[in-house]
Amino acid sequence: MDFFKRLDEFRSLGKRHRWEGTFCDYLDIVKEKPIVAQLAHARIYNMLYDAGVEDLGYGGKVYKFFNQEIFGLDKTLEKLVEEYFHPAARRLDVRKRILLLMGPVSGGKSTLVSMLKRGLEQYSKQERGAVYAIKNCPMHEEPLHLIPKELRADFEKEFGIYIEGELCPSCRMMLETEYNGNIEDVLVERIIFSEDNRVGIGTFAPSDPKSQDIADLTGSIDFSTIGEYGSESDPRAYRFDGELNIANRGIMEFQEMLKCDEKFLWNLLSLSQEGNFKAARFALIYADEMIIAHTNENEYKAFISNKKNEALQSRIIVMKIPYNLKVSEEVKIYDKLIKQSDLKDIHIAPHALKVASIFTVLSRLKESKKQGMDLVKKMKLYDGDDVEGFKQKDLTELQNEHADEGMSGVDPRYVINRLSSALIRTSTRCINPLDVLRALKDGLDQHPSISKEEKERLLNFISVARKEYDELAKKEVQKAFVYSYEESARVLFDNYLDNVEAYCNGIKLKDPITDEEIDPDEKLMRSIEEQVGVSESAKKSFREEILIRLSSYARKEKRFDYKSHERLREAVEKKLFADLKDVVKITTSTKTPDAEQLKRMNEVSAKLIDEYGYCSICANELLKYVGSLLNR
Repeated sequence: MDFFKRLDEFRSLGKRHRWEGTFCDYLDIVKEKPIVAQLAHARIYNMLYDAGVEDLGYGGKVYKFFNQEIFGLDKTLEKLVEEYFHPAARRLDVRKRILLLMGPVSGGKSTLVSMLKRGLEQYSKQERGAVYAIKNCPMHEEPLHLIPKELRADFEKEFGIYIEGELCPSCRMMLETEYNGNIEDVLVERIIFSEDNRVGIGTFAPSDPKSQDIADLTGSIDFSTIGEYGSESDPRAYRFDGELNIANRGIMEFQEMLKCDEKFLWNLLSLSQEGNFKAARFALIYADEMIIAHTNENEYKAFISNKKNEALQSRIIVMKIPYNLKVSEEVKIYDKLIKQSDLKDIHIAPHALKVASIFTVLSRLKESKKQGMDLVKKMKLYDGDDVEGFKQKDLTELQNEHADEGMSGVDPRYVINRLSSALIRTSTRCINPLDVLRALKDGLDQHPSISKEEKERLLNFISVARKEYDELAKKEVQKAFVYSYEESARVLFDNYLDNVEAYCNGIKLKDPITDEEIDPDEKLMRSIEEQVGVSESAKKSFREEILIRLSSYARKEKRFDYKSHERLREAVEKKLFADLKDVVKITTSTKTPDAEQLKRMNEVSAKLIDEYGYCSICANELLKYVGSLLNR
């Protein structure tokens, strides 16, 4: 019954969107909400802006509209909005250009276009995105086109609204035959954009040029009505149902535009410059729509090398859509694609998607000329981590080294195909990072299009991803073991803190057994600080920073423990793990553990399952694997 209640609410919502009135009624709406008369590019820009914009502080922006579907392309999307949609919304000349998204396969071009189309459908249901059209117009005509040219300057003075465009042939005839030229009586209705209903959103996909007709773009003559209306040039004898017709007021996607036959592209010449197109036996027809196309780099290079395409080239704005170069964002891509499947019963171990992402991102990066910078450091820096010798402020300089970085490399589809093969094995209940790396490696043997040199390069990246995972695995077990020895961690931390306080205040400590005064234990403090790379020259400032943090917590009457300072926490964990290394090695690698070892194993395993996202299978495999690493 709940479902039918929701269904009824959905139908009621649809009814609330309906509106019909005369042109006079529409003018009242325009007076109250001038935004309803906005042009297509302005509507799309407002849709993106209204979804929310996050200012990153260093001048960058994140347009939240794209957050749920596209990952790691914030800079590209900001450029797209700021350099195309924003000026186009202000009626600058770029709105008359075709927007061509160019990038490698599976880089997100189609997803981006699909998001714009779906978003526009939803936005037209909101008040700020409301669209009104002349009733029964096949091109969903803007009602303000009814105002004669001679009166438009006066209208703009009174209403502050600029009118662009002319009535389509169908509306021109309808005004004369049905309304006797009385524009105030013309019926207007609210429309909701819908690709399924062919309202405001069109899609053109090239097919066999011998069988595909230009009518798919511009409409066609309805021969069954010629006897009734007597002429092929009578608008009533013409179907204004081409993709350019129905996409008026909204957006038209030109799929794989550069694969298209030339005769279809010629129609875009006048549309991309003058804002109108030619249909047989009619004058130029005005269309207010954004044309967005997508292609890959090789096809684009072939297109621009052909001199015959120069006229169209000048009417295209090319926006590069590269692959994502952030490991953490790549994980989100795979996670999204897997969640769309029906594999809920298979557990994916922590870091399984991360190792796949490390492999793919490394394959997309270009070597830097900067001394001391390798691909692994570059990958970590791109993902927001500072690395030895470099900080986040060095990022822009690195990104500017290679203009085509991200335009090649392993595509997400390959990884998802390999993950799928690992996921659907009948015996699989859980896949771990080693399973993923094995599947990626096996896939290279079956890949027909890569050279021997490229295969060697990719195999090397799999080895690098394996080394990165080895460190992650050891850290994961380290944390779990330290927590199972939490009292030991606290004792070690308190001991360090006592010594730091004495060192910074220039006082001595009391020996807990003999009560004699002793100097702070420099050896203990350095053994902890060295775990996080604190040098001899930097030890004083590090200790003073700890003491300041301790005082700050004391003033706020908060408890300061080893988890209150991220670097100190890491240092204590590493020091304790180093002290426990032999215990860990014996505990994780022994085939016949005694009662004490078994208890420790169960505690660590429970920690991995309860807090780190492991299942009993991958937790057990992780402990065995780390045991083998420590025994090497």
